[in-house]
Amino acid sequence: MPQIKNILFVMYDQLRHDYMSCAGHPTMKTPNFDRLAARGVRFSRAYVQSPICGASRMCFYTGRYVHSHGAAWNNFPLKVGEMTLGDHLRQLGVESWLIGKTHMRADAEGMARLGLAPDSVIGARVADCGFDVHVRDDGLNAEGPEGFYDEKRSPYNEWLKTQGYPGHNPWHAHANSGIDAKGDIASGWLLQNAVEPANIAEQDSETPWLTREAMGFIAQPHAAPWLCHLSYIKPHWPYIVPAPWHNLYGPADVAPATRHLRERDDPHPVFKAFMSNQPGQAFSRDEVREAVIPAYMGLVAQCDAEFGKLLDFLESSGRMADTMIVVTSDHGDYLGDHWMGEKDLFHDPSVRIPLIIYDPRNQANATRGTICESLVESIDLAPTFVEAMGGTPADHILEGRALTPWLHGQTPDWRGAVFSEYDYSAMALAGPGYLDVSPEDARLFMVFDGRWKLIHAEGGFRPMLFDVATDPDEFDDLGANPASGPEIARLMGLLNDWARRPAQRTTISKAEITGMRGKSRRYGIIIGAVTPDELAPDLRAKITGKPAKDYR
Repeated sequence: MPQIKNILFVMYDQLRHDYMSCAGHPTMKTPNFDRLAARGVRFSRAYVQSPICGASRMCFYTGRYVHSHGAAWNNFPLKVGEMTLGDHLRQLGVESWLIGKTHMRADAEGMARLGLAPDSVIGARVADCGFDVHVRDDGLNAEGPEGFYDEKRSPYNEWLKTQGYPGHNPWHAHANSGIDAKGDIASGWLLQNAVEPANIAEQDSETPWLTREAMGFIAQPHAAPWLCHLSYIKPHWPYIVPAPWHNLYGPADVAPATRHLRERDDPHPVFKAFMSNQPGQAFSRDEVREAVIPAYMGLVAQCDAEFGKLLDFLESSGRMADTMIVVTSDHGDYLGDHWMGEKDLFHDPSVRIPLIIYDPRNQANATRGTICESLVESIDLAPTFVEAMGGTPADHILEGRALTPWLHGQTPDWRGAVFSEYDYSAMALAGPGYLDVSPEDARLFMVFDGRWKLIHAEGGFRPMLFDVATDPDEFDDLGANPASGPEIARLMGLLNDWARRPAQRTTISKAEITGMRGKSRRYGIIIGAVTPDELAPDLRAKITGKPAKDYR
């Protein structure tokens, strides 16, 4: 199989699985995402391993579940020693580059303990999720009374200053704010301002800036094959977009909210807490959805247009012939569905993601333009990339499964369920006056087998259960119904089996372990033998015979 030369791994932040026209959105038009889907495979049932930026991305970058890598929420450091995409690919002679966002926080204490200098090559890679950095900007340049959310210097902010945008934080004042009727800053943090155009020239906004950075990177000479992780910041909030995208869509284009009053009738306590938080209360209001969702759609449309420029660039330069292209997202966005805002829980608008893969090899010709409905996890991309570059995935480390068979028209023996986790221990709603649970108990787990979705909540809460065959919108929580007992027990069995996997046995492969069986005798460790006749001749030869001298 000819090796792919390069991989363009494109991730959008908070892009819902169903906000593409190829995925069936009734009004959203995404001709360029559709264009890639027509040349590749769209995986319609792909799920992240945690519906929150940081934890989800660490799963993509390590190929491992949250339970394995431990970086369970935003700004939980990824511990030193975790193998990443860059580590796996560099063993194959492939460079791994970052353009944009990772939302990764370095394990500074671990690096100091091991003497890894942040400005060394190895230290820099450890601090940036295993990537070499072309440009990193996490796009969260918010500033509050205690300072900036992101302590690192923002290259995008600095670039805006060179373009003449004034102030110390033009990311907020211009790229993510408009101007109100009084001439004041209409901050994108306030949802009422989503209808305003951002106070920035369209070509200077975040998405075009990152597209230009990507094209500049691809155009430069490279001494080795590469994976380029182009990680866009949008359509993640703040929900504000420059003209002409700000009014491309209007309230008439907003799909009805997927929600039902019976969801509020004695809900699960954790679900109730998330519905009751500020984003949930805001997005439960129709006027908020009618203001915000057109802006969100405009952000998606701008992302699609910029992706079209990338495709044109790759085609004109001949790179489509040897470049694998992947389009995905780190999680979705409730946008008022299920009376929720943000992400965080395990309804499909949050935990299900878009995933399109274009494989340029001839072996993929038969699957171009097709849809794969098998259950896929975000951690499947890491072993897929290793295989694409001619390697064999280290299955004692990488917990996903390569998607190559699906891309090449094969029907492999596949998984029967997908898993996701959410650690909400750092959120206020876990504390006193709300759910009041310990950090150990503020955790949720999802197992979904394609029909039944079970959500297990630590802390003594009952489970949640949805039958998507009879309830595709996930309105009816059957977790409290005694008749659901057998189904809950079956799914808990899947979850328990998953939790017992040898996830931390990463320093030795299965083949090495198998090869060790019985080998200790070959090195003279004889346990349990009574007489020499019980041993093979070559084994007993090393422990029998006459001593050189009797010292008794």
